Amino acid sequence: MDGDFRQDFVHEPGSLKHNPALVLNADYRPLSYLPLSLWTWQEAVKAAFLDRVTILSEYDEVVRSPTMEIRIPSVVVLKDYVRPQKKVAFTRFNLFLRDEFCCQYCGARGDLTFDHVVPRAHGGVTSWENVVAACSKCNLRKGSQWLHKSGMALRKPPGQPSAGQLMNLGRKFPPNHLHDSWIDFLYWDAELER
Repeated sequence: MDGDFRQDFVHEPGSLKHNPALVLNADYRPLSYLPLSLWTWQEAVKAAFLDRVTILSEYDEVVRSPTMEIRIPSVVVLKDYVRPQKKVAFTRFNLFLRDEFCCQYCGARGDLTFDHVVPRAHGGVTSWENVVAACSKCNLRKGSQWLHKSGMALRKPPGQPSAGQLMNLGRKFPPNHLHDSWIDFLYWDAELER
C-alpha cells in the first residue's frame, strides 16, 4: 500500500473526520468562542482514554480497537481547570473581533484592513488605542490625514479589550457548523430574557 494513502487513511478515516468535539473548561464554559475550542475526534478519544476529560455528549458513530469500542465524543469537559489568559494578544484577528468585523468609519463588512487613527506619518503607533478595522475604501479616503481633517468619524473609540469582552464578542460569530449537542453548552451562561 502507498505510504501517503495510508497516512491519509489513518488521520482522516472517511465519515469520522467530521466529528469534532466541543471542549469545555472545568467550569463548563468553552475554552474559547472564536475560534471555538474544538478537538478532533482522535484527540477527544485519547483524552477520554487518559481520563483527562469527562464525556458529556456523544455522536452515534463508534470507533473500535481490538479490545474496546467507544462512541465518538461530541462534548467533553476538562477535569482540571485551565486559567484563561488575562492579556489579549494584539493580532489582526483580535482587532477585527473587537471591532465586530466592520469598518469603524462607515460600518461596512468584508474587505477589511486596519487603519492608524493617528497616522504613522504623524507619529502614530501600532496599538489597541490607535488602530481600527477599516474597509479599503475608507482607509484610502482617510490616507495619512488626521481624523478631523479627513471629515470622517469613528463609530466608537478604540481601546484594548479584555479577554472577557473578546469572548463575549466571539459568541456573536458562531462557526458555520454547530452540532445540536453543543448549543446548550455554548450559551448556558448567557443572560436570560425576562
